[in-house]
Amino acid sequence: MPQREHTLSVPARMSRVAVVAPALRLREALVAVADAGVVELAGPLPTASGETVEALRRVEHAGGSGAAPQPRLAPVAPDVARLERRGAADLLAGEVELERRAEAAVRHGSFAALVGWTPSAELQPLGERLAASGAVAVELDRPSWIEPPTLIARKPVARPFRPLVETYGSAHYADMDPTLFATVSFVLMFGMMFGDLGHGLIVAGLALLLRRARRGRFARFQPLWPLPFAAGLSAAFFGLLYGEFFGPTGAVPVVWLNPVDRPLPLLAAAVAIGALLLAQSYAFGTVNRWREDGAAAALVAPSGIAGTCVFLGGAILAAGWYFDATPVLVAGGAVVASGIVLLAVGHLVESGRGALAGVEASIGVVDSVVRVGASAVSFTRLAAFGLMHAALGAIVWAAATALWGGAVGTVLAVLVFFGGNLVAFALEALVASIQALRLEYYELFSRIFAGEGRPFAPWHVPLASEKEET
Repeated sequence: MPQREHTLSVPARMSRVAVVAPALRLREALVAVADAGVVELAGPLPTASGETVEALRRVEHAGGSGAAPQPRLAPVAPDVARLERRGAADLLAGEVELERRAEAAVRHGSFAALVGWTPSAELQPLGERLAASGAVAVELDRPSWIEPPTLIARKPVARPFRPLVETYGSAHYADMDPTLFATVSFVLMFGMMFGDLGHGLIVAGLALLLRRARRGRFARFQPLWPLPFAAGLSAAFFGLLYGEFFGPTGAVPVVWLNPVDRPLPLLAAAVAIGALLLAQSYAFGTVNRWREDGAAAALVAPSGIAGTCVFLGGAILAAGWYFDATPVLVAGGAVVASGIVLLAVGHLVESGRGALAGVEASIGVVDSVVRVGASAVSFTRLAAFGLMHAALGAIVWAAATALWGGAVGTVLAVLVFFGGNLVAFALEALVASIQALRLEYYELFSRIFAGEGRPFAPWHVPLASEKEET
């Protein structure tokens, strides 16, 4: 879809428009809209019927391929019978799409109109396209109960990482785009759980091979290669910190700690990283709730200021307990209490009136508080799976070194080393990816997003050249 550059942090501003054209020139206006590919037309489409549909069915039946044709449009109204004789299924399919939208147009006197959405930045270029057919694009007021579709910028730097967000769902129109945060957090978590210099470089190397894929089953994943490449480099970095190179082979020194020997500091680091990521997700959530429903909603939402108070208060309480500082404990308790009060207000407003409203609100408050603690604890899996990966490497290395010696022992040691690393690599790469996504979606995104929006789906049908028409 042709589009201009938009900001990376928030979705593009959308305008509700009416495309108004003289009824006699409606086809010209629709051709301009289809070629521009920047308008999502609203409302249901009528069922395809008529001469053009029947001609398309006959051409498809005669072709016998079973594959749906890729629609294209002729700039001027074509002769349907002539297109059928030529077997031009693509032009017939494009004409069917255009006729359905023409039939859905609202007609008044000598004019016809269709309502839809377009990025505000595209309004002027769209108007210039429509002017040739005597049509205009009129910006309309947006009813408060209608949420515009969401269009996130497809900048080259963000494109390979967008699936991390889109797989979870489409953001609300008002929400900030968390692609950068999602990328950094996923890469960081994967590297911590899969920390091995050798294994990480293999992942990065496989990503570079994926970059070269142009044919075959992996070709469709080729644009995504920067994500595994970055994840592989992160794993290699943590491998340097752990002193792991295909296990504890001694090929690289331990820069930070050996996970097997010092699991508790690794556990503390995992919780600290989790706390930082949760703090960022609460910041995103608070801004999003404010943009969606205003300051009051952001104040009492579990993913807004109320939840942030419980989270930060809990962190202050933990610090006060660790340093045995009574004033810090009191401050943390006060922050947690204020968060609980705000949560209670929010749940009471949401529960409404009635005998069970208080009970429902109480359950909601308890659930919100418990979720904060459970989310913090959930990040201990960064250390647990990092320790598991290191332990598997240590077992393989110990078995290989024990077998080393003599011709038979040396062969067996080599087989055990390569076979064990292959199994550990395949198993742990899968587990680390799944666990990183699990933390991303359940612990982080659940605070950033509240429900789903609707992705912008413009109508776009390319035009055929005059040579192709003849």
